[in-house]
Amino acid sequence: MDFELSKAEKLLQSSVTAWLARTCPPARVRALIETPGACDEALWEGLAEQGWTSLTLGEKVGGMGLGAVQLAAVAEAMGAACLPGPWLATVWASAVLAAADEDRHADLLGAVVEGKASLAVGLLEESARWDAEAVGLRAVAENGGLSLSGTKLFVDGAMAAGTFLLAVREGGELVLVLVPREAPGVTVVPAPAIDLTRPIARVDLKDVRVDAAAAAARGEAAKAALPAGTPRAPVAICAELVGGMGWALADSVEYAKTRQQFGRPIGAFQAVQFMCAEMLVRVESARSIAYAAAWAVGAEDPAAERLLAAAKTYCSDAAREVGNLAVQLHGGIGFTWEHDLNLYYRRFKGSEIAFGDATFHRETVARLVIDPHRPKET
Repeated sequence: MDFELSKAEKLLQSSVTAWLARTCPPARVRALIETPGACDEALWEGLAEQGWTSLTLGEKVGGMGLGAVQLAAVAEAMGAACLPGPWLATVWASAVLAAADEDRHADLLGAVVEGKASLAVGLLEESARWDAEAVGLRAVAENGGLSLSGTKLFVDGAMAAGTFLLAVREGGELVLVLVPREAPGVTVVPAPAIDLTRPIARVDLKDVRVDAAAAAARGEAAKAALPAGTPRAPVAICAELVGGMGWALADSVEYAKTRQQFGRPIGAFQAVQFMCAEMLVRVESARSIAYAAAWAVGAEDPAAERLLAAAKTYCSDAAREVGNLAVQLHGGIGFTWEHDLNLYYRRFKGSEIAFGDATFHRETVARLVIDPHRPKET
């Protein structure tokens, strides 16, 4: 792989940075997190107009047809701006739908491309496991369609989504089902979340009836589509963390240059310099493993699962440490609501556990190193 972004990728990333600086500065982020979905129509349509809601979707449905590395480049810029809203949730759901059958779902994916729809994936249940084997929400065949009853937890983007892609079981068979938000029997309940920029919710279903066409994939096709599309989301999460850590480092260095103590900037003290150096090492190391994983996912490299697990492990830990160091360097002000570091620290903590925390992914790495062909334990 090339260890540098190409000229086109750098231009793409810089364009995202510039657009977000104009359109979604910290003041607007704070305003948006007061809304139910942490996003408004103008911002979502703007993201779609730029093509960033459909980066990896095929050109046949109007997408940009880009790869995982380009997705990571955009996500890094979005992480640096702490972009709020359902962008990540929609990227995840779109990728799974495209993996299931892009042509069949062209209308819905086309609506995402145009900024007329946002999506959310309902996967987690009481076990809080991120693998399909843990799915237990009940689907019963009824009148040629399905009747759904159960609960999905911690659904990212649920407050803004118009359509849910739910993983359910009909008998022992895994089925991915598209359920409109307004379907009778669907209740969306906001859930407490440390990351205010990315609201989550509980989705309750009571005798929700959908027709047979709502099944986006079932059986082996569903078992293939979920792991085929899902890696795009942790790729984006890792890159977002890199961008957020980069912001925290830059803000801390600037603060160290200007904050006076004992008649000189605190950056003149060796202890503060050590903290900044430690942050820099973690940011650059996280960037390296995040882009290595993105490349492997995009190239469908045999090492992709291991590299992505390693990236999520390192980026989760690094973001926590960088956030802690940034707060410590800023002193008391770093933990106050008035300082923007508060938003980034919350984002770090929320993203740390999304798609599995470091412990979960260390187990994955260990399993793959010992025996890459052994299936996951259920």
